[in-house]
Amino acid sequence: MITAATSTEEAQRDARVAILAVGSFEQHGGHLPLATDTVVAEVIAARLAEAYDLFRLPPITMSCSHEHTGFAGTVSIRASTLIAVIDDVRASLAGLGITRLVLVNGHGGNYVLSNIAQEANVGGPSVALFPGKHDVSAARTAARMESSAEKDMHGGEWETSILLHAHPELVREGYADADHDAPVRPHLHLTGMAGYTKSGIIGYPSRATAAKGALVLDSLTESFRELLDALND
Repeated sequence: MITAATSTEEAQRDARVAILAVGSFEQHGGHLPLATDTVVAEVIAARLAEAYDLFRLPPITMSCSHEHTGFAGTVSIRASTLIAVIDDVRASLAGLGITRLVLVNGHGGNYVLSNIAQEANVGGPSVALFPGKHDVSAARTAARMESSAEKDMHGGEWETSILLHAHPELVREGYADADHDAPVRPHLHLTGMAGYTKSGIIGYPSRATAAKGALVLDSLTESFRELLDALND
């Protein structure tokens, strides 16, 4: 569920940091919905906002999913459009006196978010991107996941576990038989996902459990503390 806070409640909160989930609308095989990345990012953002009393924004639901072109249902926007949207959000937040923003990225193809953060932080801490590779690695270890992030890159153990925990009603039957192994993808930016998978999955959803999803969220919530401290320096 997106934030249901009222203006009065946010005035009372008087948060100095906002948090924005950035998802996507792209294929996730036959067992996960098109909105998977948005749902995952929003689940993480909601957990962090509650734990650290942040101003939670509604998610960006479409982003840079061009590598999934050709799979039914996938809708993308240009990187320049995503940059413009986040720039506008930051400008509006500044008008509220909020100059620090956390971007929770749910889609690995949103490379441009790193550039947004790098440019924004030239004058000092302003935009944080979460989770980073070390956060994901720590969370996978804490959850005792059997696969690596590199091999389990789309629709696999990570995403399926989070949804089994937070929104099990969104996970379709068949995930136990949906594994697809494509650990080496040297030309992904050239061929897109279609060059390495017919189902749209690269990873191991058969290894997913709700318990792993819960442990992932616990770990991410704890590791976020260090990033927030750095953002507030």
